[in-house]
Amino acid sequence: MASIIDRVPFGPKRGRLDNQVSDEDRYQEPESFAEMTLQEHLEELRKRLMWSSLAILAALVFGLYFTFPVLHIIAEQARVPEEQLQVISPTEGFTTFFKVAIYIAVAIAMPVLIYQLMAFVAPGLTNREKRYVYMFLPMVMLFFVGGVLFSFFVLVPRALDFLSGFGSGVFEWNPRAEEIISFYLRLMLGVGIAFEMPVIILLLSKIGVVSTKRLSSFRKYAFLLVIVAAAIITPTPDPFNMMLVAIPLYILYELGVLFSRFFRPAQPRFPESVDED
Repeated sequence: MASIIDRVPFGPKRGRLDNQVSDEDRYQEPESFAEMTLQEHLEELRKRLMWSSLAILAALVFGLYFTFPVLHIIAEQARVPEEQLQVISPTEGFTTFFKVAIYIAVAIAMPVLIYQLMAFVAPGLTNREKRYVYMFLPMVMLFFVGGVLFSFFVLVPRALDFLSGFGSGVFEWNPRAEEIISFYLRLMLGVGIAFEMPVIILLLSKIGVVSTKRLSSFRKYAFLLVIVAAAIITPTPDPFNMMLVAIPLYILYELGVLFSRFFRPAQPRFPESVDED
């Protein structure tokens, strides 16, 4: 009798048939991660930094080759006299050249750097976290590169065209090379990070923090936040350049909403975030 009673299913989980098991229970993996000592962490960090440095040094060869063509493009877009960037100290030209070469080398070696970073933090992640990291990593790279290219070829030339012609009857436009390079770097970095919006929305939706219904109802506030972000990112006060940033950012928000519709979580973190559609 005891053996028969033991085989009788009590409770929701024991009474569930195999074909009624939820996707969460079927595919749930043990949330474990490898434990390492402090010395092992430091050794792993040293190894990852060494491989990252070697990757940047190897890419620096190509960076040195492409630096002068990139500087020519920057000088042309900056509308400087005779397309020559101004230097005012004996070493400014040399240091600016190597600064741009290192930026190019880091950009070329970025896939290796991202891989080394993920390899360093992977032992401290659970199986689920690793799966999400590897799933979204290509999208992170793709959208960041898209933002950098948009800034370099569209946004910065328009901004420099406005700034170079402002007060032309009073001011003489001849900025320093170091200031122009810093201007490019700041805008490309800011726009590249802003272009990560769809990936962030997708990640929050995948782990069940937000839903398509909630994102759709947030549209009017999202548009206002996009306008504020565009005003901060854009270095010029004219509305044309601001909308040149705001429109792509809002399109990216709508793209994130679309992603959240197609990649819903199997089990949302907050029950009230479940879509009713």
